[in-house]
Amino acid sequence: MLSTILSAFTVAEIRKKLLFTAMILALYRVGAHIPVPGVSLEAVQSVQEQFGGGGILNLLNVFSGGGLSQFAIFALGIMPYITASIILQLLTVVVPSLEKLSKEGEVGQARITQYTRYLTVGLAFAQAIGFTFLFRSFEANAGQSIVEKFDAPHVFLIVLSLTAGTVLLMWMGELITQRGIGNGISLMIFASIVSGLPNGISAWWNSPDQVFRVMMPFLALAVIAAIVFIQEGQRRIPVQYAKRVIGRRMSAGGQTYLPLRVNMAGVIPVIFAASIMAFPPTIGQLIQQPWAEDVAAFFNPSDAPYLIGETIFIILFTYFYTAVTFNPVDQAENLKKYGGFIPGVRPGRPTAEFLDRVLARLTFPGALYLASVAAFPTLLINQTSANFFFGGTSLLIVVGVALDTMKQLEAQLMMRNYEGFLK
Repeated sequence: MLSTILSAFTVAEIRKKLLFTAMILALYRVGAHIPVPGVSLEAVQSVQEQFGGGGILNLLNVFSGGGLSQFAIFALGIMPYITASIILQLLTVVVPSLEKLSKEGEVGQARITQYTRYLTVGLAFAQAIGFTFLFRSFEANAGQSIVEKFDAPHVFLIVLSLTAGTVLLMWMGELITQRGIGNGISLMIFASIVSGLPNGISAWWNSPDQVFRVMMPFLALAVIAAIVFIQEGQRRIPVQYAKRVIGRRMSAGGQTYLPLRVNMAGVIPVIFAASIMAFPPTIGQLIQQPWAEDVAAFFNPSDAPYLIGETIFIILFTYFYTAVTFNPVDQAENLKKYGGFIPGVRPGRPTAEFLDRVLARLTFPGALYLASVAAFPTLLINQTSANFFFGGTSLLIVVGVALDTMKQLEAQLMMRNYEGFLK
C-alpha cells in the first residue's frame, strides 16, 4: 500500500488528483468547525454532553465529523444526500418512468441525479428546521440561549445556512468523484469518522476497564483483518473464448475468468442501513414528547432493536445493490456477443441463470459478513465504557472506503504504466 502511494506521487496527473482530494477534504473539516450565524458558541459548548455516549445524536455527530455538536454550517453532513439516493434507488424499482430513465444510459442517469439533488435540498431543509428546534430545547441545560434571537428571520437564516452547507458538501463530493481519486461521498464519511479517532483512542486509553484496554486493539485488528479478507475474496468463473474471424484475420481463442466478489456491494449497504435506522430515533429527538423520547430510546444504536433492524436492512440492501450493479442477463449477452462461454454451460439464458445462481450464493454470506462485522463489535463494546468511534460500522466504512480508494489508485497507476509501455 505504501509503495502504491509513493508511486502515485511520481505521476504528475495522479499527484494533482490526490492533492485536489486532500484540499477538498481539508475544506470539509474546516467547515465542520465554523458555526452558523446567530448562535452562541459558549452555549453550544455547554451542551456537548448531549452528544456523548451511544445515543443517536452521537451517531449523527460521528457521520458529520463533529459538525453537529458544534452546530456548524456542515452540521447535517452528507447524510441528506445519502437518504435521497436511497429513496431514488428504491423508487427506480417501483416507478416505471424512473425505471425507464435508468435504462437510457448517461442521459437518464443525469436526470435521476438531478432529482436526487432536488430531494437532497428538501430533506436538508426539513432536517435543518428540526435540529434548530432541537438545539433550542437544549437551552435549559445550557443555562443560556443557544440561538440568540429565536424569531422567524434568524431561524430562517440558520436553516438556510445548514441547507446551503449540505448542498455545498454534495457539490464537493461530486468534485472529488470527477476530478479526484475515489468516491467523493464515501471519502467524506471516511474523513468524518477518522477525525473522531483521537477522541476514541483517548476514551480507550482512559477507560477504567483494564480488560477492555487490553482486548480492544486485538478486537480492532481482528475486525480489520476480517474486512480485508472478505472484501478481497472472489469466485472466479472460467470463461472460454472461441476462435473468431474478423475481416481477413482469425483471432485466437483464449481462456480467462469472470471475477465475482463475495461482497460486490462494498460498504454502501452499511451506510444505507445506518441512514435508515437513524431516522426513527432522530425524529424522536426532534419531537420533544414522551412517546417520541420512548421511540428514540428504543432505537438506541447500542441496543438490540437498533442492531437487529440494522442487520435486516444491511442484508436487504446488499441484495438490492448487488442486483443494481451486476446484471446476469447483460453479462450473458455480452459473453455470447463476443464469442465467450462458460465451460459446461450453454450460452444465453442458461448462462444468465447460472450466474444468477452463483451470485445469490455469494451474496448471502457477504451480507451476513457485513451484518456481523457491523453488529458484533458493538455488542462486545456495550459491556465496556468504549466510545462509539470503535464500533463495527465505523471500522467497516473506514476500511472498506480505504480499500476501494486504493484499488482506484492502483487502476490509475496501471493505466499510466501501460501508456508508458506502449510508448
